[in-house]
Amino acid sequence: MSDVTTEPRSILITGGNRGIGCSIAEESLRRGDKVAVTSRSGTGGPEGALTVAADVTDGESLDAAVKAVEEAHGPIEVLVANAGITDDQLLLRMSDDSFETVLDTNLTGSFRIVKRVIKSMMRKKKGRIVLISSVVGLYGSPGQVNYAASKSGLIGIARALTRELGSRGITANVVAPGYIDTEMTQALPEELQDSYRKAIPAGRFADAEEVARVVAFVASDDAAYISGAVIPVDGGLGMGH
Repeated sequence: MSDVTTEPRSILITGGNRGIGCSIAEESLRRGDKVAVTSRSGTGGPEGALTVAADVTDGESLDAAVKAVEEAHGPIEVLVANAGITDDQLLLRMSDDSFETVLDTNLTGSFRIVKRVIKSMMRKKKGRIVLISSVVGLYGSPGQVNYAASKSGLIGIARALTRELGSRGITANVVAPGYIDTEMTQALPEELQDSYRKAIPAGRFADAEEVARVVAFVASDDAAYISGAVIPVDGGLGMGH
């Protein structure tokens, strides 16, 4: 079984200019796919990827981005909805605006981009949708009511899509990373990093590449019979949730 794509596919990754999204883009490029990423500035992303400007809270910008990607690479066959934000506050201090903004980006933003790529997948009777959630979506985390709600909601989207589109050769799955070794986690105080590691059975943070390889599998032909699943990449932190 080869991990290299035999026929290059058109892949779109939202928020693929940095972090986990960039690692997913790099892994897809390594496997021979035609990769496009979105960023709000229209810059960034790995060498070899097409970067287009888009804001997942702005439908018109997504229309333009999808058009540009399909003109360059053909109809989108794999969508990775990765773009997301946090705005952490304890519930009593969290404003309505904070809750709504995080939901609009992480949850409604995923709906917006899925809706815009699904028609070409339906015509081709084949497609892969991968929604990037978080262990927080099922495990919960203090100060993240908005983020947890948005990431949990992605599971409902994936499972509803599976019911609607499963007979058309389209899969929709959720990948739920735990703590990832990024610039953000590296900037945390050492004692806080240690407390997080102690809660993780694996005893370490994940590399972004470990998440990317799981996403690549779920998006592959080998995963054609997996749909509506939540796949944790969290070192055992959220098991059973």
